Amino acid sequence: MAEHAFALNDDTFRDFLTGDLLVKPATERWEREAYYRLRRAVFADEQGLFAQDRDTHDFQALPIVAVAYNCGVADRVVGAVRIYEQAPGLWYGGRLCVERDYRRHGMIGKALVNEAVSRAIELGCHTFLATVQAHNEAWFHGLHWQSLRSLQLLEREHVLMRASLARYPFMPREVSLLPLKERRHG
Repeated sequence: MAEHAFALNDDTFRDFLTGDLLVKPATERWEREAYYRLRRAVFADEQGLFAQDRDTHDFQALPIVAVAYNCGVADRVVGAVRIYEQAPGLWYGGRLCVERDYRRHGMIGKALVNEAVSRAIELGCHTFLATVQAHNEAWFHGLHWQSLRSLQLLEREHVLMRASLARYPFMPREVSLLPLKERRHG
């Protein structure tokens, strides 16, 4: 997060981070464009996993985004995940990411996973899997996932994991995260 100097004194202030966030499928063109920009920023630029983040799964994937609102107006996409059906009833999630400044800012990652799995269930999912970077395995355990096996992908340790569908949704969906965050911290 950037810090900026005030013009008339030596104090600094941080960039504004809104708490008014909504997780939902990307329906607007600007949301889809921002979804791909965020994925590229995290997986290609920041982590160096790919030269180009897009792949064949994107042709059928449903993009889900966390949209930040400023003064009640949708302002920008700060989180993303995709889901797609690999075979009848077998769904995968992937490319979960949150803008650097918004990591640890709230429940964005949890809300994205909650929406991804819950949406897939509505679409006929009986098994939901994801290939997760190994350093995120414990975090997914906290979201009702089980580890199936370790994998080596893109020269990094990953884990194939399965969501416990009976535990979803574990939080409200398509509502502002602001009241949920206030309730959790209030």
